[in-house]
Amino acid sequence: MAVTDEAIEKIKEMIVSGALRPGDRLPKESELAAELGLSRNSLREAVRALSLIRILDVRQGDGTYVTSLDPQLLLEAMSFVVDFHRDDTVLEFLAVRRILEPAATAMAVSRISDAQLDVLSAQLDALGASPSVEELVASDLEFHRGIVAGSGNSVLCSLLDGLSGPTTRARIWRGLTQEDAVSRTLHEHRAILSALRDRDAEAARSWATVHIASVEQWLRSTL
Repeated sequence: MAVTDEAIEKIKEMIVSGALRPGDRLPKESELAAELGLSRNSLREAVRALSLIRILDVRQGDGTYVTSLDPQLLLEAMSFVVDFHRDDTVLEFLAVRRILEPAATAMAVSRISDAQLDVLSAQLDALGASPSVEELVASDLEFHRGIVAGSGNSVLCSLLDGLSGPTTRARIWRGLTQEDAVSRTLHEHRAILSALRDRDAEAARSWATVHIASVEQWLRSTL
């Protein structure tokens, strides 16, 4: 095992075991290096790596702290990696969304509040009947983010937020080239919202599946 990898593993063990908790300040570099049997240089490299993935927070002049380890914070690293996707993997991202998003939508049925549903409804009303493709895609992202947030599962919310980026260009492309894409998307959004208001989990799951599958099916036919 590389020396830096060993240092990362040892810091990880301290966090997993509870020796270091969220918000805790790490001991001074010289003390921690001696405690873990590491060189100060390898410890420094490990801290740098763990700060990049939001495990540690290096505060200049103050010290190094364990972050909150909140799922949304930790999954930012995944969003960064996802940004490097190739165009030929978009279908794979859509397939993952088709698995997770209907489940999140069904979960939201029993948890999302009427006030949250009113916000989603107002967003759809504000779009009107003939929004531009760019307006529709931006609204689509907010619409689904609002529903997944309503599921009450922060991990699921962060995962889907990170996965939605790679499919944005495909949705814009579809809106520009498929004749009924805008009206179909608006119709599907209304149907999902109606199922949520009716507290019908299976209908909400089904409409969310149809909504994502329609983009996936269109993209398959154009590649």
